[in-house]
Formats: sequence, structure tokens, C-alpha cells
Amino acid sequence: MGAPVPSTPQTTRPADHRPADHRFAGNRAAEQSAAGGSGSTLCVHCSDGLGEPRPVEPGSFRARVHSNPTVAIAYRVAVFTAGLLLVLIGLALTVLPGPLTIPPVLAGLWVWSTEFAWARRFFTTFKRKARDAWRHARQHPVSSTAVTVGGLALAGVVFWAVGHYQLVDRVVAALGG
Repeated sequence: MGAPVPSTPQTTRPADHRPADHRFAGNRAAEQSAAGGSGSTLCVHCSDGLGEPRPVEPGSFRARVHSNPTVAIAYRVAVFTAGLLLVLIGLALTVLPGPLTIPPVLAGLWVWSTEFAWARRFFTTFKRKARDAWRHARQHPVSSTAVTVGGLALAGVVFWAVGHYQLVDRVVAALGG
């Protein structure tokens, strides 16, 4: 093994923890903007966004909410909970074939992206993938319809069988409940 390579910091931060002149070592966007270029997909002013709310427009509903710290925390918890519920519904739908899981997960990411910067980045990527899936479904309408209708029919049969054969009651009885 060789000698350990000392790590160098990516940024130089003054005492107030703000990026120094928004220039990051190895950030092509900062280098291109300094050279008069158009930039790239990297953001000159980006931070990781975890835990930081999105910027608030003055006079908006979010500005009024964020003016009171107690209400702001409650609002962020409510936004996170609502988004989590939608994402979990989408994940629960993964047992069904077809693109049925995409709309609730997209809705959950959209709800999160209204408050959290990290969710906005995921939402943008997921939205592009959802458009690709929709384009694929439109290009192959017969197979997409067959898979979706077949999956819904299978789910209907499973729900019918659970109710008809009282499977929930049998499982509870078998577990000693």
C-alpha cells in the first residue's frame, strides 16, 4: 500500500459558512461562468439541499408559513407525511403489473418538491422516466393495455378470493389471534 493521499477541501468557506464567491474547485459551471461560458448542468450556487427548504417567494403562502418557525416545522412535517403516504401507495402498487405505480410516486415526489430541494432533483429525473414509460405505452398500445387489464383482473381475482374464502380470518386464526 502506498502513502495516504491527503484530501483537499472542495470549497473554501468563510466564518459565516457561505460559499466563497460561489467558486468551487472542479465545478465546471463555476469555471465556465467565470470564463463567460454558458455553464453546464452543475449549479454554481448548489448545496446538497438536505434539510434546507426551497427558496421562498416574498408575499407567497409559503413566505407566510415560513415566517413563523413553529408553523414552518409543522408545515414541513405535513408536506413530508403527505408525500410519504403517496410514495408508499405507489410502492404498494408495484405488485400489479403495468405503469400503475408511477402516478402516486410522481404525486408524492411533487408534494415533496414543493418544500424540499432534494426532492425537486428526484422529481425532475422521475418525471423524465415517467414520460419515457408513457411514450413506450403509447407506442405499444395493445401490449400495454393487455398487461394493465390483465394485472387489474388478477388483482380483482385476488381481492375476490381473499373475501370469498375468508383468507384474512383464516390467517388470523392460524396465528392464534
